[in-house]
Amino acid sequence: MSQLPTHSDVIIIGAGAAGLMCAITAGRRGRKVLVLDHANKVGKKILMSGGGRCNFTNMYAEPGNYLSANPHFCKSALSRYTQWDFIGMVAEHGVPYHEKTLGQLFCDNKSQDILDMLLRECDKSEADIRTHCEILAIKTKEDGGFTVSSNQGEVACNSLVIATGGLSIPTMGATGFGYQVATQFGLSLKPRTPGLVPFTLGQSHLDKFAPLVGSAVDINVECNNQSFREALLFTHRGISGPAILQISSYWQPGDTITINWLPNLQLNDFLEQMKRERPKTELRTILGELLTKKWAQVFCEHWIESKPLNQLSGQELQKIADRLHAWQITPAATEGYRTAEVTLGGVDVNELSSKTMEAKKQMGLYFIGEVVDVTGWLGGFNFQWAWASGYAAGEVV
Repeated sequence: MSQLPTHSDVIIIGAGAAGLMCAITAGRRGRKVLVLDHANKVGKKILMSGGGRCNFTNMYAEPGNYLSANPHFCKSALSRYTQWDFIGMVAEHGVPYHEKTLGQLFCDNKSQDILDMLLRECDKSEADIRTHCEILAIKTKEDGGFTVSSNQGEVACNSLVIATGGLSIPTMGATGFGYQVATQFGLSLKPRTPGLVPFTLGQSHLDKFAPLVGSAVDINVECNNQSFREALLFTHRGISGPAILQISSYWQPGDTITINWLPNLQLNDFLEQMKRERPKTELRTILGELLTKKWAQVFCEHWIESKPLNQLSGQELQKIADRLHAWQITPAATEGYRTAEVTLGGVDVNELSSKTMEAKKQMGLYFIGEVVDVTGWLGGFNFQWAWASGYAAGEVV
């Protein structure tokens, strides 16, 4: 392993999506860039994302797809480096990709294609990337800039960029290092919680749902004036799937979520029609045809009494329909950072310039990507924030 240089124009701590994009952008401007990462290899989250196919952006990315204490903060960066800019780079490198659903773009082959593309661009702009590099201390220099001490030596720089990510998936090497740096320089933090994460349920629900584990249903879910229409997946611990991951970012402990099990249908009208056409058919049979037999069995066993339709009054049918269109459940908790895809909260965006990502209290210090209090929806939005915030800082460091 070669010795670290004694000085670099820019040091970027963290070789994930945001850090690599910042390195590329700064390097293209002729800046001497050094990227330091404590992990044994770069871009681990890029490699694991999208089931190994990297959902690298979303065609419909816009500020409304992001959560932040200041929802306006992300507008500047997102408008200056858009999904189309990144798609352009992907096309230029001949990386084959496709739209899965809802504007989500995935590699045809594997995530490695995106990482390889970023590393080729880093090479082109002569960014120096070092792994196995543990940061021991960061100090300001009297004449401006910083000194970064690591297990591989000490380096001075003019600009320091923190791109260390959040707390999600600690097995991938996630730490709270970026928050420590923010605190060291007097920046305030917003509370951190796991986002895009499955819910756990209480034992009584788990027992009832046991026969459904592994099966998925297309639903609409609501919580705190936000709703998502995607799949719900029953798990051994509770419920997951895209719809649940999305709503988890808006959920607070103790909140109830409302599930519409049949978002495509006016169930009451349909049941009245079935009552006329198939009066002796059991309710369980009809629900089994609309969803699955297993689902109907579980719900009719525990929550809805099944009778032949001609034995159910109009009022009873309405009640059943209302229940299935607005079924309420209070999750016990989330699965936590272990499986969360992102970390909500982080460095308070009011401490940063929305144009450059520079800390207002410390000249030359920048925070980008997930460490900042900007969190995207599931579906490529968090990568787009990484590219956009990395680019914004890279333009000025």
